[in-house]
This record gives sequence, structure tokens and C-alpha cells, in this order.
Amino acid sequence: MTADRTRKPDEPGRTGRLHQPGRSILLTSGLAIALAAVAVPFYWLAIGATHSSREIFDSPPPLLPGGQLARNLATLQDTADFGRVVLNSLGIATVYTLLAGAVCTLAGYGFATYRFRGREALFGLLMLGLVVPAQITLVPLFQMMADLHWLNTYQAVIAPNLALPFGIFLMRQSMAGLPQALLDSGRMDGCGEFRLFWRVALPPMRPALAALALFLFLYQWNDFVWPLIVLRDDSTFTIPVALASLQGLDETDYGAILAGTAVAAVPMAIVFLALQRHFVSGLLAGAVKE
Repeated sequence: MTADRTRKPDEPGRTGRLHQPGRSILLTSGLAIALAAVAVPFYWLAIGATHSSREIFDSPPPLLPGGQLARNLATLQDTADFGRVVLNSLGIATVYTLLAGAVCTLAGYGFATYRFRGREALFGLLMLGLVVPAQITLVPLFQMMADLHWLNTYQAVIAPNLALPFGIFLMRQSMAGLPQALLDSGRMDGCGEFRLFWRVALPPMRPALAALALFLFLYQWNDFVWPLIVLRDDSTFTIPVALASLQGLDETDYGAILAGTAVAAVPMAIVFLALQRHFVSGLLAGAVKE
């Protein structure tokens, strides 16, 4: 009885706190496993880029850097003119990001701020593009490019996907929270529509724009099927197409392919690190209604 009377009121909480280290260990272990699952392929990519094809398939495989990186890069340059290929990919991805970003932002602004008949039906029809497989559109798009005499040109890679449904959806959801009264007051003060868009609507959208730019750049940088279809001259190849062309029927230099893949990952990492602090907030913009 005395022991029960002297027990402090906060003692039941101590039992819960005893489990706190266990939960922390479990959470840390889960995060470590997830980190390993993400980091191990990149580590193997970096290691494989420094070895020859024969060394890559040794048993056990090499886990430390080798001395074949310079040879693999030289092979890439000799067989695929890889310097030009990298410039092709950088140019195409940059131009595409700027043009598609402008199209998606303007379309998202229109859907978010203008009221017109059939707006919701038109937006729903646009969203069907998110569920329609891209392979269905390859044949008609190829025929359009042929009719325009754009085959084997950079504009054939850039133009077809400028109005990307996900990009329009992202910007529309982000701009849906813009105060309509603020836009109306700007119009009453004589502000033109484009100036209203540029000076009033766009500045608060920086996180969403950063997320959109990152998504568009990676989308174009990694695109393989469409450039493979419309680009025929190796001088116009992008990185994915050039690396695929290195796979031969008899022998494939996997060391050179891994080196090229490692080089291709560097711009993606730079762009992501430059925009990552805006990425999550941009994707979540417009997700919560006030």
C-alpha cells in the first residue's frame, strides 16, 4: 500500500519513454536500408566506370576503383563522339525546359484564374494525357514530323511534348491559391494580362517553378524512345541513344557504357542539388486548400 501511495503521477509515462530508444533504432535502421538501396547502384556505377568489361564480370566483382576510367572515356569519344553527344543533350534539355516551362506555366495560369465555359471538361480531357500510354502517340507523331520535314532535327525531339499534362496540372494546382481579388484589382488599375501574370502571379510561384524545371529537365534528359525514333544521324544523338548504339551483337564494352552513364548522371545531380530545396515545397504547392 505504501509503495502505491508513493508512486509519482508521471511514472506511467516513463514506460513509454523506455520504448523511445527502440523506435529510434528501428527508424534509423529503416532509413539506413533505404539509403543503401539508393546508394549502392550509384556506387557500383562509379566503380564499374573505372574497370574494363572483363573486370566488371569477375567473380567476386570489384568493389574498389580501377584504372580504366581514362580508357573508357577515350573509347566513348572515339566510337560515339561523346563530347558532342553531351552538348546535344544539354542543349535539347535546356531549350525544352525553357519552352515547356513557359507553355505549362501559361496554361496552368489560364486554367487556375480564368472562368470560361467548358473549362473543367477541357482540363479533364487534358488530364487524360496522364493515363494514355505514350506509345499510342508514337506513330501519329512520327507522321507529323515527317510531314513537317523535321525528322533527324532537334525540333522534332523538343516540340511534341511542350504541353506536358503533368506540368500543366502542377502549375494549375499551384496557382489555384492566388487571390482572385488581387488579380481583379490589378486589372482595374490598368495592368495588362501578361504584365499581371509576370509581376503578380509568377513571383509567388518560385518553388513550383523550380519543381517544374527539375521535372522537365530530367524528363527530357532521360528520354530514350522518342529521340531513338526521330534521330537518325549519330551527330544528333542524345546520351541515351548514343549509349544504346554502343551495344553490339558480338561484343559490348560495358566499361565504356558505365562511364558514359556516370557522366550522364553528373548534370542531373547538379540540377537536383541546385533546386532540391524548392523541390518538395513546389510539389506540395496547392495540395492544401485554405
